[in-house]
Amino acid sequence: MRVIGLMSGTSYDAIDAAAADLRLDGDSLVLRPLGMVGETYAGEVREALAAALPPAATTLAEVCRLDTLVGQAFAAAALRANRELCDGRAALVASHGQTVYHWTDGGQVRGTLQIGQPAWIAEATGLPVVADFRPRDIAAGGQGAPLVSLFDLLWLRGRPGTPVALNLGGIANLTAPDGTAFDTGPAGALIDAAVRHFTGRAYDTDGALAARGRVHEPLLRRLLDEPYYALPAPKTTGRELFHRDYLLAALAGLADPAVPAAPATAADRATPTATTTPTDIGTLAHQDVIATLTRLTARTVADAVRSVRATEVIASGGGTRNPVLMAMLAEELPGVPLHTSDALGLPSAAKEAYAFAVLGFLTLHGLAGTDPRSTGARHPSVLGSVTPGRDGLPRVPRGLKQPVRLVIG
Repeated sequence: MRVIGLMSGTSYDAIDAAAADLRLDGDSLVLRPLGMVGETYAGEVREALAAALPPAATTLAEVCRLDTLVGQAFAAAALRANRELCDGRAALVASHGQTVYHWTDGGQVRGTLQIGQPAWIAEATGLPVVADFRPRDIAAGGQGAPLVSLFDLLWLRGRPGTPVALNLGGIANLTAPDGTAFDTGPAGALIDAAVRHFTGRAYDTDGALAARGRVHEPLLRRLLDEPYYALPAPKTTGRELFHRDYLLAALAGLADPAVPAAPATAADRATPTATTTPTDIGTLAHQDVIATLTRLTARTVADAVRSVRATEVIASGGGTRNPVLMAMLAEELPGVPLHTSDALGLPSAAKEAYAFAVLGFLTLHGLAGTDPRSTGARHPSVLGSVTPGRDGLPRVPRGLKQPVRLVIG
């Protein structure tokens, strides 16, 4: 079956659309990658998302509008993927949607909201769509994340030692072979927030700003005091916690009034930003703040990797394109090999989109998409809701056995 997986992460910068041929072969699920295309959000959609996400307030009218606009953007990505990657022969679309809120209370997830109405995708493509993956696991007492954990467990099964799969998106998460899976904390979330605040850019391209900065140890120590890092797994987090105002609160009081702050250079500042004020940044050069946040990501990820006694790290996600972050992570994990998933035949930029293609395939065949060891749920669950395509739902065999491994090839 040819499946398109759609994913937009907590960085909300673009939609990744990956296509794969998927088939069950005995107890193996075989995935043949067909490629990925990316669709950036239109400027107005991205700005509207940024304005609506926590800690900002929003309205139900704006949520409704965004649900439609994001759904239409996902539909355009699916159409392009079907045309360019599938020769128009896709049978199914699996859409993660755009997470706008993940409701946690005392370590328990109470609810989650992913927008991007799947009816727009089904109408545009004529294909059935599996979407809204997370709520079923939450209803079963789980965290609803990280949902890539089942994919990782199947994919890494049989690999020697204790390999961990690491995803570096807006939030970082890892999966260990014993089923332990959790969000380690921010990957790009705070770095992106700082870059937007200080320079107006979306992210630190190639880690250039961090490379020009120095780690500010008092700020790093303050950030590492965040209680989330000490919570036991399973645990999840998001931009509800790690956002711009969180960063500004951490910066408060760190300024030395005798030392002037380093101004942004013309190369650093893409567009002016009215939110940068001396009381916000004190006398810390913004490059030093970004370098410190990059070290924070490397340190907290490394602490999590050590906690599961990993012998190998296989990384994916947008953070793998930041050479400064990857170098810091290697420094924090001496003696632990650090690879990207590309080395194992799975493009690191597309891994999450492929993972949701797999989850959609499993749902359509009545197979579970979760492992309770990873999410903390009471039982495995068949995930998501299905929107029929123009011709209804494809006929698929039932009573199939749950796969125990994922083969890329």
